Amino acid sequence: MAMHKKNPPTTPPNGGAPGGGSAPTRQLKGPVFSQPQPTPDPSTFRVRHPSDKDAYAAIDKLNAAHQLKPMAFPEPRGTPEPILKLGTALGGGANSEATITANGQIVFHSTGDCGSTKGPKTQNEVADKMVGDFDETDQRELPKFLLLLGDVVYNFGEKEYYYDQFYEPYRNYHAPVFAAAGNHDGMVSPLAHAQSLEAYQRNFCADPAQGFTVTNEAGGLSRTAQIQPGVYFTLDAPFVRILVLYSNTLEDPGVISDPDIGSTQLTYLETALKRVKSENYTGALLFAHHHPPYAVGGQHSSSTAMRQQMDKICAAVGVWPHAVLSGHAHSYQRFTRLRSDGTMIPYLICGNGGHNVQRLQAPPQGSTAWRAPQTFLPKTPDDDAVTFENYDDTDYGYLRLIVDPQQLRIEYHPAADALNSKTPDDYVTIDLRSRQKVAYTPNDLGYPKAAKAVRALRTAP
Repeated sequence: MAMHKKNPPTTPPNGGAPGGGSAPTRQLKGPVFSQPQPTPDPSTFRVRHPSDKDAYAAIDKLNAAHQLKPMAFPEPRGTPEPILKLGTALGGGANSEATITANGQIVFHSTGDCGSTKGPKTQNEVADKMVGDFDETDQRELPKFLLLLGDVVYNFGEKEYYYDQFYEPYRNYHAPVFAAAGNHDGMVSPLAHAQSLEAYQRNFCADPAQGFTVTNEAGGLSRTAQIQPGVYFTLDAPFVRILVLYSNTLEDPGVISDPDIGSTQLTYLETALKRVKSENYTGALLFAHHHPPYAVGGQHSSSTAMRQQMDKICAAVGVWPHAVLSGHAHSYQRFTRLRSDGTMIPYLICGNGGHNVQRLQAPPQGSTAWRAPQTFLPKTPDDDAVTFENYDDTDYGYLRLIVDPQQLRIEYHPAADALNSKTPDDYVTIDLRSRQKVAYTPNDLGYPKAAKAVRALRTAP
């Protein structure tokens, strides 16, 4: 197993407890990410995670009585389009972004449903393999951030579990970690006195005007709280723009707008897409949220109404994403949506980031397992044909995304591969202009260049 930071002392330096005590938070002048010294992964949690059986029994009763509804959430800073520039999160502003631009591409990670409740082993397997991607001699290949696709902390986003389920696993991840909130991050146990998204807001949506904060939940680790504008926002980075949405607290379906929570996210989506159009933006445009627009296997269904709301705005503005990322279903699934104009949109689920990977239930045709690829034909005149391309329902894993001025490449890496393995088990590449699947044009990482130099020596007079 990879070596990481020294395990923090039982009493953290700031006097706070791992579960978030009453000690004051620490304010720093700039962001801090990984720990300075590596040590082995822990084998146990610092705070035991008891059974939530009684809480779920109460939730089941509320659900049976149709008393569960989407929950209101805090309004982000900077509406109607809250924007976070990657350079600000990195601490170097425009200089940080200029360095990435000069490299000619950006690399980043994404995974979801990562907060394990049974112990640190499975989540650490994924986190350690992502950390292995920093072992690169070519600066172009280094990851610049991680985007979590929801359900960061189970089962109800409690502050006392943030240390074990978030800060400890990513203690040696050398870059910013952003997060779309999942239903478990916003849920409130009927047996607890808590406010929806309270811990999430404190650890992912800190106000940069107050400096960079090390929260009590960090338990003595160094990572500063993220400075996202809120539960939905635009992450603006070189070569890529990611629209992050909050699909709320229900198990199914995902909800971004209804009479209970209003339509601010629809306004945000329209505003963000109009900016893309007005700027004639040529980079990759991604949507990211927790509940999947398409899913198979039975554990979680497709959030069709949510997708239709987003489709309506995309059609009205005339701007569509190059790809859509989600979690929620505890597996890896990849779909290709073939739109009526011939363009293709990959929809990916990466909900196997550490928490309870689940086998897909048998398909309705009576086979014992799902066959991929297979195409699902449109059910209504407004639908598009969708091909179920590939899946992994036995391993934990993550996505590695590479974006340059011409292409978007999305790779799937299972943690079951060797820790230092660099070969993806699945991948898709989209040409940014034609929006078609194409062959990937990789970087020359030294070998062709070295071979050319050797050949030149052999032919020299």
